Amino acid sequence: MTKAFGILRRKIVAPVVGLLRRGATPERIAWSLAVGIVIGVNPLLGSTTVLSLFFAWLFRLNIPASQVGTHAVYPLQLILLLPFLHAGTVVFGSAQLPLAPVQIFAFARRHPWDLIKLLWVWEWHALVIWAVLAAVMTPALAVLLTKVLARAMPATRHTQF
Repeated sequence: MTKAFGILRRKIVAPVVGLLRRGATPERIAWSLAVGIVIGVNPLLGSTTVLSLFFAWLFRLNIPASQVGTHAVYPLQLILLLPFLHAGTVVFGSAQLPLAPVQIFAFARRHPWDLIKLLWVWEWHALVIWAVLAAVMTPALAVLLTKVLARAMPATRHTQF
């Protein structure tokens, strides 16, 4: 357990504290982390780094902080992928996901183009669900992180990590 906390401290806490020590405001770091975290759980695998860089640049956020947020939640992206896909099928009434690999491979052999279209429909619907949640979660997370970082900031000026 202490090894996990050591990794967490070295890979997430230390870089954020370093940014605060260099003069970044808690609000700017909080928004950067929030955008990174929310983008980091989107259901489009392989898109998080580029999307996080783009939105950090677009909104003039702290790019390293947004990347820390994005990469810190990578396991959550994998965990939330199926719930996002399932929510999309429920909300939009599309065909249910065949979760058995045998079903997917059989469908791919018989109708490969139809499978590609169906996968895109599932992905598109999952992205819509994620976008709606992201619009709510990003500001809420930014407000929460601003409070946490503002409280942590005085301590970061005097302590070593």
